[in-house]
Amino acid sequence: MTSDRLRQLLPAFSLAVLLISVFYIQPRTMSYLGLNLLFNLAVPIALATIAQMLIIAVNDLDLSMGAFVSFVACVAATYLRDTPLLGVLILAGAIGVYALVGILIYVRNLPAIVVTLGMSFVWGGLAVLILPSPGGAAPDWARWLMKTKPPGIPMAIVASILIAGIAHFLVMRSSFGVVIRGVGGNERSVERAGWSILWVRAAAYASAGFFAVLAGILLVGLTTAADANIALRYTLLSIAGVILGGGEFTGGRVSPIGAVIGALTLTLAGSFLSFLRISSDWQIGAQGAILIIVLALRVLLNRSKQGAGD
Repeated sequence: MTSDRLRQLLPAFSLAVLLISVFYIQPRTMSYLGLNLLFNLAVPIALATIAQMLIIAVNDLDLSMGAFVSFVACVAATYLRDTPLLGVLILAGAIGVYALVGILIYVRNLPAIVVTLGMSFVWGGLAVLILPSPGGAAPDWARWLMKTKPPGIPMAIVASILIAGIAHFLVMRSSFGVVIRGVGGNERSVERAGWSILWVRAAAYASAGFFAVLAGILLVGLTTAADANIALRYTLLSIAGVILGGGEFTGGRVSPIGAVIGALTLTLAGSFLSFLRISSDWQIGAQGAILIIVLALRVLLNRSKQGAGD
């Protein structure tokens, strides 16, 4: 098996190793209820990871992801439940702001990290204004969707498979995805082909905003309430999920299926330690350790490939 093939299988291998370890340590998790508890938060994390992947595909990085998902959660638990039309308008406006941020970064040639870091304070402040203290309530349809129990396979796994399939088609099979990855790989070639880099980047940011909105709504569907800090960890989790899934920070090299697998791996690590009532500090450490190990294996595979080429 070639090193390229091994590198592609690495995300799935890391998830399988972790899952087998969990089953060995705690056999009771090898059930419908156990899997549901382990992957309970996988759906919003997977959606946030896909959102971050779209930004990374154009060689940017979004440090406002966690704050934005928290803002969406606050809107979903208040306006979207009580006045649905106003809630939809607010969320549509937020997606529009995401697109404008992409335009601003490109037109003014600003560092995406700096701009999105600034936007994280904006989204965080708006979330506090909407919901100064934890509360609100999830829309009934969001709660029903996330509490649904399909036969055989837990909802979190079914939804993750759907997210991976849709994202794979959008990014890897559609002309839209080809152009976005082309901007990340060779912007000048895309421009010479007649595409507007400005609008492609705006579309990438708007698409990321859309997936992040879904993440916030479904997160509230799981938790049934919200607060301004509910998803702050999603910034680092989404970045880690993309990289763990085989993505690169440059070159438009991303993998939607790998990103979802990466999100599942990080969710599994956190959920299992939480299931054992271990401190959240150890959860973060475990997720970081998994990322470091997988990245180290990727480096070894890349070196072996280079050595074979020489």
